[in-house]
Amino acid sequence: MRTQCLFTVYLLGLLTLMSCNSSIVEKRATGLPYEILVVMTREVGESEVGELIKEQLNASVAGLPQPEPSMRVTFVPKETFNGLLRYVRNILIIDIDPAKYTMVALNGYKDEWAKNQEVIKLNAPSVHELVTYLTLHDSDIVNHFCSIEKGRRIAILKEHYSKLAMDKAQEKFNIHINAPEDMTYYKDTTDFLWVSNNANTGRVDLLVYSFPYTDENTFTEDYLVAKRDSVLKRNLPGAFPDSYMATETRAGLTYEPIMLHEKYCGVLRGLWKMVGDKMGGPFVSHAFLDTNKQRVIVTEGLVYAPETTKRNYIRKIEAALHTARLQ
Repeated sequence: MRTQCLFTVYLLGLLTLMSCNSSIVEKRATGLPYEILVVMTREVGESEVGELIKEQLNASVAGLPQPEPSMRVTFVPKETFNGLLRYVRNILIIDIDPAKYTMVALNGYKDEWAKNQEVIKLNAPSVHELVTYLTLHDSDIVNHFCSIEKGRRIAILKEHYSKLAMDKAQEKFNIHINAPEDMTYYKDTTDFLWVSNNANTGRVDLLVYSFPYTDENTFTEDYLVAKRDSVLKRNLPGAFPDSYMATETRAGLTYEPIMLHEKYCGVLRGLWKMVGDKMGGPFVSHAFLDTNKQRVIVTEGLVYAPETTKRNYIRKIEAALHTARLQ
């Protein structure tokens, strides 16, 4: 009888422990997109390592009219990293110890202390070796966390999206795209679709258009800019006579080829302007080939937010572009 009682007490204790662990695992990560907590000793934080980490995580986002940092960074001493701090959505932990490590190693851990959390642990035997590593891989860490955030946004868009934008894009271009669900205003013309949240603060637009694939030089910066300008001039006139949208070619344009859903995609990034008006802002466009119909389809996001920062707006619509695929 005593043995049975002891077993019952043990079982209840085990279930309680499992319940506690389960509650920890199910705790959702806290914080806003593109926020990161960096954990290191005060000594490391004041060394060249600390300066490099700060510089890399605060690197300016490409294609914006004013400099904006890639991440919002908070530093915390290693000895005070406990409690609620362990639930932050993005955490970078730096540990330098010659007794524990023989080489620099970077390891990622998903849901380490909370759901939807990304933790990177960067270990090294010395400050010198870690500085060398960070110098050779100057954008790896920030690119990794930005990619994680983009994936999180895409996951949200798959559950919460604009049905209007989805239906119009499927009807006109036979593509699937998950635009933000607040995009409920649209303009629909031949081979061109404009969908917008039409917000007074932080306006975000989605453009989709197509044109015949007739030139092997299509997937170049010059060709896509010229085509973009001709399409936008025809379809997006401004509020004043002879005003229209165009690409700002004097600064900031970049072109990068990527693979998206196993298809070649040309990514054009820069600034748009309204000729004959004072409006402008950042844009990013994806151009890919529909081989069945021998046409190029362009999906583009642009932001108009003169009163505030634009980083998160352009990243949100860019995540939507990554959902685009032919049906």
